[in-house]
Amino acid sequence: MSGDAHVRICESLGVKFARATRLAVTIAGRQHWLWRAVDQDGCVLDEIVQNRRNTKAAKRLLIRLLRKQGLTPKRMVTDKLRSYGAARRQVMPNVEHRSHKGLNNRAENSHVPLRKRENAMQGFRSSRGLQRFVSIFSGLRNHFVPSHHQHSAFQIHLHRLTAIAEWKAATAAA
Repeated sequence: MSGDAHVRICESLGVKFARATRLAVTIAGRQHWLWRAVDQDGCVLDEIVQNRRNTKAAKRLLIRLLRKQGLTPKRMVTDKLRSYGAARRQVMPNVEHRSHKGLNNRAENSHVPLRKRENAMQGFRSSRGLQRFVSIFSGLRNHFVPSHHQHSAFQIHLHRLTAIAEWKAATAAA
């Protein structure tokens, strides 16, 4: 089942769409769920590893997202798991909720780089290790990979040069 920051919110003034998804990850023979919130440009806003996929887990993700972002999104797009709707009614009752097949593809596609790293690392050893890894990996990926708009090769090249220069300045200072 496919269910899936230096938060710059990808050059937008606010989150227009928050896409939420979850990803099944097996750690030591037990299934865990990586809950993710992705903005309209494909940047990962927040992630949390939990061993359940119920309303309480979805609510924890939404509360954490609101606390981290400081503002509510206009719209929330999810897959068809009913826990999202129940959690949204409790945490963000005024936010529009869309739940339809295909609307959440941007969030589902954000799992691909993580799955590639998981395979290269031969899986994760603990849920704490997974949480540590995704908090770093997603922030770095958001920084180095340009948003999902059509850009020319030159624009992408400039973005990467800027990101590398910022990275060198940050690591030289540390």
